[in-house]
Amino acid sequence: MSAPSVSAPPVARHGWAQAVAVVLTGLAVMVLVAALGLWAAGAANLPDGAFPRVVAATLVTAVGGSVELSGDAGALAQTHAGLTVIPLSVTLAGALVTGAGFLRPLRHRAVASAGELAGWAARIAVLWLLALIGLAFAARQTFAVDVGSGTLSDLTGLFGAAPEVGFTTDVPVTLLFGLLWLAGVLLLALLVARGAPLPGRLLRLQESVRPAAHATVVLLLVYVAVALVTALITVATRGHASATFALILLGLPNLAWLALTLGLGATWDGRVDGPFGLPMPHVLDAILRTPDVSALDLRSLTAYDGRWWWLPVVAAILLLAVAFRMAVRSPARIRVWQHAVHLAVALALAVLMICLTGRVSAHYGLSLLGIGDLGGGLSGELFLRPRLWRATGLGALWGLIAGFLGGLLARPLRRRGEAGRTQGLSDGP
Repeated sequence: MSAPSVSAPPVARHGWAQAVAVVLTGLAVMVLVAALGLWAAGAANLPDGAFPRVVAATLVTAVGGSVELSGDAGALAQTHAGLTVIPLSVTLAGALVTGAGFLRPLRHRAVASAGELAGWAARIAVLWLLALIGLAFAARQTFAVDVGSGTLSDLTGLFGAAPEVGFTTDVPVTLLFGLLWLAGVLLLALLVARGAPLPGRLLRLQESVRPAAHATVVLLLVYVAVALVTALITVATRGHASATFALILLGLPNLAWLALTLGLGATWDGRVDGPFGLPMPHVLDAILRTPDVSALDLRSLTAYDGRWWWLPVVAAILLLAVAFRMAVRSPARIRVWQHAVHLAVALALAVLMICLTGRVSAHYGLSLLGIGDLGGGLSGELFLRPRLWRATGLGALWGLIAGFLGGLLARPLRRRGEAGRTQGLSDGP
C-alpha cells in the first residue's frame, strides 16, 4: 500500500519576496520622480558627480528625514545655511505606490487578523529600514560657492576663505521619521481603500472612519489634479517648461494644498529676501518679497489680483462634492450630524498635515572678518509658515458645514434597510 502523499504547505501570499517588491517599487518611483524633477531644475550639472547624492537627499526629505546643511569658508570667514522643505510630489508618488503594493496581497478579503496585518507590515518595515540606512549614508556632499569676481573674490582668495556649503543626513532622525512615514502610509491605506480587510474588532471603522478618510484623500488628490492641469496649461501658453516641470515633479502638492488652505481662509506668514524665490505663481513671491514678514491669505491675494476670489469657491464646491459622495456611500443608519462630525475631524487632520509638511525655510549668508552679508546677492532668506491652529480650526468648521450639507443632499439617495447596512459593512466607502 502506498504511503499517503503529504501536500506542501501553501505559499504565503505576502511573504518576503512580495515585501521586497513593494519596497523596491516604491523606491524606484520616488527615485524616478525626484531625478526627473532635479534634472528639470538643472541639478544634473552639479560638479563632482553630486547628482545621485542630491537625489538621495531629496528622497530622505520626502519621507520626513533630516538633511543638515553645513558651511565652511576658512579660518577667517563663516558661512551659515539652512534648508527645510519637503518635496511633496516625491512623497505623494511614493505613498501611492507603496500603499497600493501593501494592499495588493490583501485584496478580495473581507477580514484579516491583526497578527497577519502586523506581520505583513513588519516585513515591509524591515526592508524599508535597510533602504533608509542606505539613503541616509548616500546623501552627503560638499560644494564650492562661486562668489564671482571683484573685491569679495579677492578677499576670499587672499585669506584662503573660499566658501563651501555641503549637506549631510541626521541618520537617527531620518530612520525615526522614515519609519513613522511608512507606518502612516500603511495605516492610511487600510483606512482609505475600499474593500481593504480589517480585523474583526475594527470593522466598525468602516462606518465612521473609512468614508470620511476616503473623502478627504479624494479631495487632496483632486486638488493635485487641478494644479497639474493648471501647470500644463501654463507650459502651453507661457513657456518656462523646465521650471514648470521641475515644480510638477518636486513640489506640485505643496502649492495645490497651500491653495486649499488659503481657500478655507487660513493665513501663512512668510518673507522672501535675496536670491531665493518661491515657485509659481508669481503672486506668492510678489506678496512676500517685503522688508518685514507678510501675511499670505485671501485678503492679500485678492488685493494683488482680484481673480483669486475663486479659491474659496473651488474649495466650497469640491468639499460639498466629496461630502455628498461620502454620505451616499455610508450605511443608511449614519445620521446627518455624524457625517458632519466625521468630515470635520478628517479635514482638520488633513489641514494639520498640510501645515506641518508645507512649511518652507531657507537661508544662506557669508561673513568675513566679522563683517556680515559680504555675499551681497548670495545672502538671503525665505520662509513660509502657517498659523497652525487657526488653519486647523477653519478646516474643522468647513468640514462640519460641508458634511452636514452633504448628508442632507444625500438623504433621498442613501441606501435603505438591511441591504444598505450589510453592503456598507462589507464594501466600505
